[in-house]
Amino acid sequence: MSARILVAEDDPKQANLVRVYLEREGHSVLLVGDGRSALEQCRARRPDLVVLDVMMPVVDGLDVCRILRAESETPILLLTARTTEDDILLGLDLGADDYLTKPYSPRELAARVRALLRRARVVTADNRAVLRVGDLEVDAGRFEVRVGGRLVALTAKEFGILEVLAGEPGRAFTRAQIIDRAFGFDHYVLERTVDAHVMNLRRKIEDDVAEPRYVQTVYGRGYRLAAPASRSTTASTPEGAPGARR
Repeated sequence: MSARILVAEDDPKQANLVRVYLEREGHSVLLVGDGRSALEQCRARRPDLVVLDVMMPVVDGLDVCRILRAESETPILLLTARTTEDDILLGLDLGADDYLTKPYSPRELAARVRALLRRARVVTADNRAVLRVGDLEVDAGRFEVRVGGRLVALTAKEFGILEVLAGEPGRAFTRAQIIDRAFGFDHYVLERTVDAHVMNLRRKIEDDVAEPRYVQTVYGRGYRLAAPASRSTTASTPEGAPGARR
């Protein structure tokens, strides 16, 4: 159950310890050291879960929690040295989903992260609509893709790319945007890696890889999923012109 996790902790040793344990669980982890950076990265990166220290510089963790909860339903796990009942209740009232008091066991933190992710993904799977573009169906809750009713087996990265493109048919995404949305904090993904995954994806969902109906190249930009109305007209686009298919 790999996830993109943002850890906001101003103590470098503590932050790296949390990162090590979460990466052992298979998660991709981004570290920030203050509240303002936490807000900026949450808005830009859209993590699956936030581990948030209460005592942080610039903007404290409770304010970050309150702002994030007003903007999204991302699960938040608070780390706090404040152990009174009032402090804990305040954090929960501001929107935190769970908390750990310091000092804590990294193994317990990892277990609580697993529990929060399970809970969040049950809700997400139940509420996610099936994305349909013509005869292409992308069911994020079931992790299934169908073309003309035929089930197509995709890898996780291929599915992630297709889910991003299918969310906004007709919109051209840069490779960097695809990496950010589909792979999160996986810094090992390069832009040319996206091209390789797209080629494999096309082999699985396209009738003709040389003339793709769905995943189209937008020259000078990146890739898009052609909307049903545009698929009947793109064949007349001159080769090499902006928006030409390949």
